[in-house]
Amino acid sequence: MARAKKAPQPEEVQATIKELVRRTLREALEAELEEFLGYGRYERSDTDNSRNGYSSKTIKTSSGALEIKVPRDRKGEFEPQIVRKRQTMLDEIENQIVALYAKGMSTRDIQEILSEMYGFDVSPSLISKITDRLLPEIEEWRSRPLKEKYFLIWIDCIFYKAREEGQVRNKAVYVAIGLDLEGYKEILGFWINGTESSRFWLGVLNDLKSRGVKDVFIFSVDGLSGLEKAIGAVYPRADIQRCIVHQIRNSLRYVAWKERREIARDLKRIYGAATLEAAERELEAFSEKWGSKYPHVVKSWQANWEALTAFFRYPVEIRRVMYTTNIIESVNSKFRKATAGRRVFPTEESLLKCLYMAAMELERKWAQIKGWPQIYGQIAILFEDRL
Repeated sequence: MARAKKAPQPEEVQATIKELVRRTLREALEAELEEFLGYGRYERSDTDNSRNGYSSKTIKTSSGALEIKVPRDRKGEFEPQIVRKRQTMLDEIENQIVALYAKGMSTRDIQEILSEMYGFDVSPSLISKITDRLLPEIEEWRSRPLKEKYFLIWIDCIFYKAREEGQVRNKAVYVAIGLDLEGYKEILGFWINGTESSRFWLGVLNDLKSRGVKDVFIFSVDGLSGLEKAIGAVYPRADIQRCIVHQIRNSLRYVAWKERREIARDLKRIYGAATLEAAERELEAFSEKWGSKYPHVVKSWQANWEALTAFFRYPVEIRRVMYTTNIIESVNSKFRKATAGRRVFPTEESLLKCLYMAAMELERKWAQIKGWPQIYGQIAILFEDRL
């Protein structure tokens, strides 16, 4: 009776795979050199360049660290592409590092994962250098041409910490998301500055204009200081809607806990009214009920009334899209998830890389907003002269 073959041990399988990878790389490198020189290994040639032995190199692969021999030419002009000069790992590993980085992993986390999976160490500085290859792509994305017209642009600002000149500093990240005339959302860009200011907002809006955005019908914004004035200077025909959700949060911030639910319910009667006139009556009723106890809440709504109630000028379907910056909130949530493992970014560039990868992953999941054909039909009537 034939004896059953013994199953190969894991280390034997790994050794076989490594040897296969080594042979494949060797044959590919030999083929590259042959093509570069213009003749085969055992052929004669009249060229003044020729083979010149090999150099040893250790490269990291998904099968573990692998020592290979890279063929050389006498003139030192050969530039292999399969394993480039100064390359220390295969592209598949580099792509995996970028993918892990996009998921919000810190360089230390990625270092541990690669060590556990493949048994080799990769320094955090090398991981950072690998992800730096995203920087030219990010710069191109940030300066790309945009559409001429957007129905709506949501704007917000979020803060992160990053090191600069040896000190930890707050960095304001300005985010703009556009809704085009086909009903699709698009992250127009994010801009980083030390503080949030109307002057910088003016620069952001002018950047959008220089990249081709000629007209914006509506801006939906948080209560950012000076933003409305900046919008008026760059896009004077745009309508401005201040986010109701942010206004409510600010209103409830200094309200006694036991009264928050009741006040929130009363505020909903204001922004949930059917018409502007009805909303004004509800605000007056709210003022009579709560004005003496919470005058700051009433004053805030009165001071921002025009921007808070701009949505009343539009049909219900459009109101649902414009009266809140919830879309920005969902984007910020994605950004916070991607940056959760980094309390302080080592550089501003590392912050940019992380946000860009998160933005690209988010955009891939977006589809046309619900009910767009009906919304567009109303846009076509309301903005007929601007379409």
